[in-house]
Amino acid sequence: MHPHHRSSVGLLLGAALCWSFAGVLIKYLGTTWSGFAVSGGRGLIAAGFLLLTNRGLRFHLSGAQVTGAIAYAICTATFCVATTLTSAANAILLQYTAPVWVALLGAWFVGERATRADWFTIFAALAGMALFFQDGLALGHLAGDALALLSGISFAAMTLALRRQKDGSPIESIILGNLLAFVMGLPWLWRAPPLAVEGWLALLVLGSVQLGFSYWLYARAIRHVTALEGVLIPVIEPVLNPLWVLWFLHEQPSRQALAGGAIVLIAITARAVFSLRSRPSSTS
Repeated sequence: MHPHHRSSVGLLLGAALCWSFAGVLIKYLGTTWSGFAVSGGRGLIAAGFLLLTNRGLRFHLSGAQVTGAIAYAICTATFCVATTLTSAANAILLQYTAPVWVALLGAWFVGERATRADWFTIFAALAGMALFFQDGLALGHLAGDALALLSGISFAAMTLALRRQKDGSPIESIILGNLLAFVMGLPWLWRAPPLAVEGWLALLVLGSVQLGFSYWLYARAIRHVTALEGVLIPVIEPVLNPLWVLWFLHEQPSRQALAGGAIVLIAITARAVFSLRSRPSSTS
């Protein structure tokens, strides 16, 4: 087994762990700021974090670099806004349709074709997530659901664009995307009321850890895993998210939620083990 591939799977799991803090932090800030303001604020902090923690950056503005930046900005901004317009369950479930889009388009854009095992894992994970979030799923939030679906498509496009830069450095796309998200959120940030000290701390964690450090890990992982692995392995993130809600807000998940979470974890764990045993030539 190629050591880069093994360590990259671990980096993806680390990124998913960081992403899982989004729900509780965005929900907390959403009581004061709009979704676009939160997206812009955390984008600026994340861009600063990544500029400080990466050396030798090259902003050559190639097609893949620009596409990755635009897709990243749309993904993060639409998800923040979607969580304010629809249920958190709808937003997460629709965003994590991303593996479907990567599986459909991966062969075309990066020459990586989905296998039967990949498709089985995708549908098992989506079924588990639907069961996990069944109590929170809601109808009648068309605008929020549409934005969440757009977030999922953008997540897929971002991953494919970053994967196309596997022989270079994908981190520049992420930095540019965070700056673009900041610019997109400026009109809302300008009108946003001041935050309390706790709010600024939450925003700092949201920008530096939940977004900045997670994509520091993700940019290094995507160079040595397939695009599909890059969106499929982090599907454990929605299952981790409610754990923090349980920890901070004491909301007990139902039995069916636990069963759905178990399905997701089993499917993704099996896929991760399979990927660790696969030939490294397919991921480099």
